Formats: sequence, C-alpha cells, structure tokens
Amino acid sequence: MNEQFRQTHRSLSLPVQAINEIDRICIEQVNDTFSRQELFIDIQPDKVEILIRVIDFDKLQGLVAKLTKTYRSSLLTQIVEVIEAIKSYGVRAGKRYYVDFAGERKVKNRSAKELRRGKHYYANDHHHTTTNNQPPATMVNQIIVGDAQQVLQQLPDNCVDLIFTSPPYNFGLDYGTTSDDQRWDDYFTKLFAIFAECIRVVKWGGRIAINVQPLFSDYIPSHHLISSFFIEQRLIWKGELLWEKNNYNCKYTAWGSWKSPSSPYLKYTWEFIEVFAKGSLKNKGNRADADITADEFKSWVNAKWSIAPERNMKRYHHPAMFPEELARRVLKLFSFTGSLVLDPFVGVGTTAVVAKQLNRRYLGIDISPSYCQTATERLSVNSD
Repeated sequence: MNEQFRQTHRSLSLPVQAINEIDRICIEQVNDTFSRQELFIDIQPDKVEILIRVIDFDKLQGLVAKLTKTYRSSLLTQIVEVIEAIKSYGVRAGKRYYVDFAGERKVKNRSAKELRRGKHYYANDHHHTTTNNQPPATMVNQIIVGDAQQVLQQLPDNCVDLIFTSPPYNFGLDYGTTSDDQRWDDYFTKLFAIFAECIRVVKWGGRIAINVQPLFSDYIPSHHLISSFFIEQRLIWKGELLWEKNNYNCKYTAWGSWKSPSSPYLKYTWEFIEVFAKGSLKNKGNRADADITADEFKSWVNAKWSIAPERNMKRYHHPAMFPEELARRVLKLFSFTGSLVLDPFVGVGTTAVVAKQLNRRYLGIDISPSYCQTATERLSVNSD
C-alpha cells in the first residue's frame, strides 16, 4: 500500500498475534464489498491496518454480522469496534466521512473577534425574567380547544421548554372553522399577539421554532416579518432551517413573464423553520436526558433537511400538516427528554404525538374543536 494512498485515508492499527484463515476470508469479503476509496483492511504480520475514508456504517455492520454468524471471526468484530470508536466524522447521505469533513476555513482568534463585534447585540437589552417556573399540572399533556392567546394567558412566565409550531399560512386554505385569507395587517396583529404570549411563557434558555412558508404570490416575506418581530422582542436568532420538500410545490407551471425579465415568478421547493432562544443560547438541561444520537446530531446541524411532505392530510382532514419526521428532528435537536413542548396551533396534533413518542410532555392548543378531537384520538392510538 503506497504512501499516497494512505494520505487520502484515515489510518487505524489493530495489533494481532496471528491471522488465521477464517479471519483472512472475512477480511477479503469486506475488501471485496467496499471500494478502496471507501475502506481497505491491510493484513500485516503483527497487525491489521484499517484505511478508511467514507463508509456506509450500517452496511458494514450488516455485512460483519452476517460473516461472523457464519465464520465466527472475533477479529472482524474488533475491527468494527475500532471504527465505531471514532467520534470525529461527518455525515452526508447516510454515510460517515472520516477525511476532509471539517475543511471549512477557520477564523483565527474567533472569541476575541466575537467579543469585539458584539454577539446578538440586538437581544442584550432585554427585560426577560430569568426565573423558570412549573406549568399547572392541569395544562400538561393536554389538548385544549380555544384561542391560543387566551389559553396561554393561563400559564405562568417561563414554564415551557420548547415551542414548535406552524401558524396558519393565510393562503386561503380551508381550515374548516377559521378564515385563512385575512387582511395581512389583521393576520399579523393577531399572530404577533399570540407570539408575545409564547415569548412570555417560554423558559430562560428555552427555544421557539416557527415553521413558515412565505406567500410568494402576495409578495409577503412572512419568515422575515416573523423573524423581525422576535428580534424586536429581544429574542436571540439561533438560526434558520430549510425544509426541502423535494419539488413538491413545483408540479404546476408558474413562470410569470415567460422568457422575459418583466416579472418572472420564482418557484420554490422549501419552507423555513426560524429558531430563536430566550435570554441565553445555552439550554441548561441534563446531558443524560439528551436522546439525539451522534449520527443524527452530525446530520441535522446541517441546516437543510430533505424530508418528504405529510401524506396523510386527507386522512386527518387538514390542509397543511407538517410530517412527523420534521417535528421529531426539531424536538430531539432542541429539547431534552421530559421537556414541556408547546404548539399553540397544534391542528390535528402532530407536535403532541411526536412529543409523546419521544418521552416529552406536551401542550397543544387549537381553535378548532374537530382538529382537537382528531389530535386527542391520535394521542390515544399512540398511547403506551
């Protein structure tokens, strides 16, 4: 194995006293399954050298499980354990990358420069209280019918760990009991009144994540207006996630001024999730209560999530549901087990259902009795 090849791979050594024929057969099977640009195991007199660049680790584990069941090679098991012990790698498309996964340009003296510039300067002059409180027991693990602004007024300050919601889009969708085509000023006045209550009830260090899709045909940048509101209320903008829906919204033709710069219409295949923190970027939870895996964390902090849209909207009679996978990622990335998760526009209960599945407490609010009934039924089906 030449030195140039070694330089393109990560090298790991596993000392061995002797290589028997069974071990050789198993290692050859692994080498035949993966290309040398992925993984190569070099057998040497007193060791095996593992040269790894990128690997589908699930595929490797499956192959090794099959081989060891047939050949009972303990050496192969040790090789997998050595690879699994590597904690520094990147994840893309389900594969682990062990070389050049963190090649972004580094900033020298980052901390000093951040101090000089002033981090989240817009949120430093705030009036948020730092004392966290417990919610009323009667409002935990509940789906409540009512106007979110009025229901939230029943909660004390600083009692919710995470708020994840998707407010009505005001696109003119049929939500059954409420109008979805209000004047934009009326829509935002009411929405911001509810968000003001959300800010009040979220804990110091808690997070608010808002899934929103702008109405491009009305030229209303909802995600920017919502972000501006939270920033004006002195919350820290923690980041923005792109939910890529894989061309879901581009089934139709909408070019605007065809072949002309006059007024081209820009199509989009994604929605936004705007994430904010109250008072502190750090959510002081118990590390033992974090349930996100290493692979999930490495993959999801890349802020473009490719997730198929919800396919059961007709089943639940709701026109604008987000999928459970979207909620699962937000809850695991931004909250600990046992946290109280609030959705003030819970609809048919997706946030609450996922919170329950992930051993978190929930509070869902919606103005529609029929949606709340559906949410309650879904939670009942998902009961332990």
